[in-house]
Amino acid sequence: MSSMKILQILPQLESGGVERGTIDLARALISKGHKAIVVSAGGRLVEKLENIGAIHYKLPVHKKSLFTVLWCAAKLVKIINKERVDIVHARSRVPAWVSFFAISHTKATFITTCHGYYSKHFFSKVMGWGKRVIVISQIIGRYMATDFHVPKENMRLIYRGVDLNQFKRKKIAESETINDKKIIGIIGRIAPLKGHIHFIKALPGIFSEFPQATALIVGEAPSNRQDYLNELKSLVSDLNLKHKVEFLGNVKNIPQILEKLDVLVLATTTEEAFGRVIIEAGAVGVPVVATRVGGVVEIIDNGDNGLLVEPSNPYEISQAVLRFLKDSKLTKSCVKSLYKKVVENFSLESMVLKTIDVYKESLDKKRILIIKLGALGDVILISVALKAIRAKFPDAYISLLIKSEFKSIVQRCPYLDNLIVLKKNGWAHIFKQVFKIKKNDFDISIDFQNNNLSHFISFAAGIKQRFGFRNKKLGFLLNEATAFTKPDCDPITHQFKMLKRLDIVQPKDMCLEIWIAQRDKEQIDIFLKDNWFNENQPLIGINPFASQRWETKSWDIESYAKLADRLSNKYHARIVFTGTANDRMKIKQIIALTSCKPINAAGKTSIVELAALIKRCSVFVSVDSAPLHISAAVNTPFVALFGPTDPVRHLPYSEKFVLIWKDLECGPCYSAKCFRKSCMRDITIDEVFEAVCKLLNK
Repeated sequence: MSSMKILQILPQLESGGVERGTIDLARALISKGHKAIVVSAGGRLVEKLENIGAIHYKLPVHKKSLFTVLWCAAKLVKIINKERVDIVHARSRVPAWVSFFAISHTKATFITTCHGYYSKHFFSKVMGWGKRVIVISQIIGRYMATDFHVPKENMRLIYRGVDLNQFKRKKIAESETINDKKIIGIIGRIAPLKGHIHFIKALPGIFSEFPQATALIVGEAPSNRQDYLNELKSLVSDLNLKHKVEFLGNVKNIPQILEKLDVLVLATTTEEAFGRVIIEAGAVGVPVVATRVGGVVEIIDNGDNGLLVEPSNPYEISQAVLRFLKDSKLTKSCVKSLYKKVVENFSLESMVLKTIDVYKESLDKKRILIIKLGALGDVILISVALKAIRAKFPDAYISLLIKSEFKSIVQRCPYLDNLIVLKKNGWAHIFKQVFKIKKNDFDISIDFQNNNLSHFISFAAGIKQRFGFRNKKLGFLLNEATAFTKPDCDPITHQFKMLKRLDIVQPKDMCLEIWIAQRDKEQIDIFLKDNWFNENQPLIGINPFASQRWETKSWDIESYAKLADRLSNKYHARIVFTGTANDRMKIKQIIALTSCKPINAAGKTSIVELAALIKRCSVFVSVDSAPLHISAAVNTPFVALFGPTDPVRHLPYSEKFVLIWKDLECGPCYSAKCFRKSCMRDITIDEVFEAVCKLLNK
């Protein structure tokens, strides 16, 4: 891929691991020929950022006010479009909400990095809505999967990295002589969860054996933690340690501080997401004592490259520090082992390369939403298109939005990764699904439904490229629309007129597909056995009715009965009538007029079981309805009876069929009701019988 334009967005650029990581990544991106842009509320690190060649935009993306978030989102849209940003990478919750609202109005891709444990409420969910969600440790990955239900396939584990050029390894003293002038340090923001109070309480035990030792507390307290800082200073005073403990506040040159230390302590009392300062100490060559919390255990192997202690335990902290101060052999061994692990797993170069890979993957591997809500026959008709879309985008994540009553027909489709099911028609449910679709951050929507609802869903979900036909409805909501013309071709060719805009060419093989499970085949075997079907006789299926709305598509019941008897007599065939539960009584009337005892399967099969049943048939006779498409999809020869509708537009592709259609002056009329019904009544029993015979003889 050519040069990428990456925008990182975070609350502020004051100090801290996230801020330093943002600058490190920006520097590395620039060195590799990419463009680095950062949006924040500003801070003391902005100058450093701009000195490396990155662009900074100042917005109040640290404020939680809804008005401010929406205002910032509008501003961010302009920045993204101006800089032609490819990736928006959010590193905190408020910036993530700003990005989430802005991204739908641009062509940029949304990515998040989860730097810690977020409280379990709606405000935090946005961190799991990126097209890719980067987690900085395995424990954070598990947390996002279990508590925020982020799909594992959307997450990528990338450990935070340390710049080995800045944090250079210090020389290890060759002398075994114990020097009393040791310096123990703790680095991190001043907050109760960082465990400073337990670090200070551990110092008397250390100083009792090393009277000349001193301690450094590096980090500043946020404005709302000044009382806690004063509490720590009071504790130091109460322990009579003011002359041995120094509060340095915020320090720009962390490597220089680490070089001075003989032991680094990480005293966090809660689940630590990672522990960046540990790998920085490892890069410099400082032994580490850390509490056994969260992602720390992914870095420190107790006794091998550091020492782990229980949180909130000053005694264990002091004893672990003393082990390092007294045992130079243990110190050298742990320092060497931790340095090796940092180089192999936690280098800035490794972090940057993996992050760039995620960026490339996000841009290269498209997320596609196909919309086809119904009806059954129309869902079957897109199977050719589904195969072609998968061939065009072999690595894409492809979802299909479909109504619940039709999902079984595509549940086993090999060209789809996921189904999003519309279970209800109410607007509350529709908006819920729109929000779910929006979270998936789809790049492309392909609208085969082409009605007001489908156009609205793709637009409201903020999908960047929305393909479909621009009809007289809400077609203007599509931004990659194909001009709609009245169909003058078969349905598959018509679909590919729209897909041409995606450079998807209509295939020579236009055979429909249905994916039948073995258990569905077995259920039909049982059904036929229960109805005394002899495997040696041909099975002929007849689907006499379309939906209740389309009375004009049906033949008269006497003709169906006579056709069934003639076929049974000539071929010793077993006849099976198919239909819905609503057709059962009408089919009973047909069967009552026969002498061949047909099987009434109406309403007794699922959709996929119906496909398995039609597949068992030697020939299938049907009016223009979904079972006709099923017979084409399972490669069963069929006789198609068309009346008020145009077979040019609706006849499914097949190599084994006979079409019977009376091209009358009044047709095709597409009338659901008609007193004459000449188009169907003019079809004779003889011509249907001969059509079936022709297919059976073949």
